Amino acid sequence: MNRKDMERCFRPVARTGYAARGVVYVVIGFFAALAAIGSGRTMDTRDALQELLSSGFGSAVAVALVAGLAAYAAWRFVQSVFDTDAHGTGAKGLAVRGGLLASGITYSGLALYTFSLWRGAASSSGGGGAVASALAGFIGATATSAVLACVFAGVAIAHFVKAWKEGYARHLQASARAMRAIHPISKIGLTARGLTFLVIAVLFGYRALGERHDRGGQSVGLGDALDFIVGLPAGQWLLGAMGVGLICFAAYSLTEAWFRRINVEDARAPA
Repeated sequence: MNRKDMERCFRPVARTGYAARGVVYVVIGFFAALAAIGSGRTMDTRDALQELLSSGFGSAVAVALVAGLAAYAAWRFVQSVFDTDAHGTGAKGLAVRGGLLASGITYSGLALYTFSLWRGAASSSGGGGAVASALAGFIGATATSAVLACVFAGVAIAHFVKAWKEGYARHLQASARAMRAIHPISKIGLTARGLTFLVIAVLFGYRALGERHDRGGQSVGLGDALDFIVGLPAGQWLLGAMGVGLICFAAYSLTEAWFRRINVEDARAPA
């Protein structure tokens, strides 16, 4: 099987993965908005998965989520290893591909967590926390926090740039009419997600300085970021806005599931 045929086989895998990510972020954004009006609590990705599995369609949802999250992880690995979006082998390209690899590891952990939760053997340790713990064992907790603060700050900036420069558009194959609706949703969603990464970077920065402003787990996650936001002045309003923004990111993910160009040849074609 040549590269083009392999990528064609991965199209349904990639689209399933983007859809699964969208569903998870719908739940996170919805509960963030509810928490903003005092009718719920903030959630991280794992909380959202637990909420989905506790629905009346638990087994069916579990199978769909495990398949979807595993599909998304697999597609991230393919993007990283085979450079399906033509990022190249320069410093910037390798950094992006490294981020895709890290995303694949994270979503592999979420797929395993969902499966173990469904089978009643969920572990509190996730892919991100395990990586952070392993890194801390080599270079120390303070240095690890500083490194992760820089990494998440970089990821946040990448989201802001992608939103501002409409870098997502070249990967979407949609009509001009559809893009008029996609642009504002994508910009709001990417900016909101970028802000959560920026807050996570700040929280890791606090850890590096010997302070704690998170839930006290091994790693810092989305739930910690939302908790931090609600503790700021006008925090309820900020959290509500973040909830809407994350729902927009969910819509952006679902847009990718439908419109995204999947292979290198398509990605290089004019938008």
